[in-house]
Amino acid sequence: MAGVSSESLAAAQEQLEPRLATAELSLAEELFVTLGLLDGNAGLRRALTDPAREGKDKAALLSRLVTGKVSAAAEATAADLAAARWRSARDIGDALETLAATTAVAVAERQGGSAGLDALEGQLFKFTQVVGSSHELQRALDEPQADADAKASLAFKLVPEAGEPARLLIRQAVVAPRGLKPVELVGRFIELVAKRQQRWIAHVSVTRPLTGEQSNRLQTGLNNLYGRELNLNVSVEPELIGGIRVAVGDEILDASTVARLSELRRRLVG
Repeated sequence: MAGVSSESLAAAQEQLEPRLATAELSLAEELFVTLGLLDGNAGLRRALTDPAREGKDKAALLSRLVTGKVSAAAEATAADLAAARWRSARDIGDALETLAATTAVAVAERQGGSAGLDALEGQLFKFTQVVGSSHELQRALDEPQADADAKASLAFKLVPEAGEPARLLIRQAVVAPRGLKPVELVGRFIELVAKRQQRWIAHVSVTRPLTGEQSNRLQTGLNNLYGRELNLNVSVEPELIGGIRVAVGDEILDASTVARLSELRRRLVG
């Protein structure tokens, strides 16, 4: 996914984030159901990605399709996607799949914090390892004519310790891999877990090693700022000249001398 589709997905993920604070796993399930409706209707996909249509008209079209079938939150999330611009009919489905999986990952995070994400990643990774090591299992799970419930039941037996978020993602991968092998799709879900885990790691760059007291103060300040217990990853980078840079997920807090000099240069030039 690239260009306008990538930008639309990024915007949709930003719109989804506030909903994740209270989201239940049912939201992810409903988004996957909506994805199934899209995948089963080529005409609808073309209509939703028609550049000549107004965004509000596309959103209304999708809303009419899912109203009464899913929750208001799922309808709003899908409508936000429909209103955006997409480079291809495939891209909107890929985006909806990403939002559904992200919701399941966020539920695991809300239920167990960083440990919940670690557990989810481990369960998904075990599935890929077990299936990847057996040609017989790969054939059974790749068979498009096999009964969906039977494939899901087999998959669950491979990872009996899997929690509900992992079971939902594994079921989606074996029942609706959308042109991929189930292990490949689960691999994509693992990447989403890894991205979410970065929210719990503060990458700190300083010009000289921190004392124990400085490290404790920084830990406390960042925990209070982000409202969760972060893991600090501190690196010494003398080229910063002075100050500190902190990166948590996609957010960067930069108070280094180099950053201030760069900003001064921009203002002088501009």
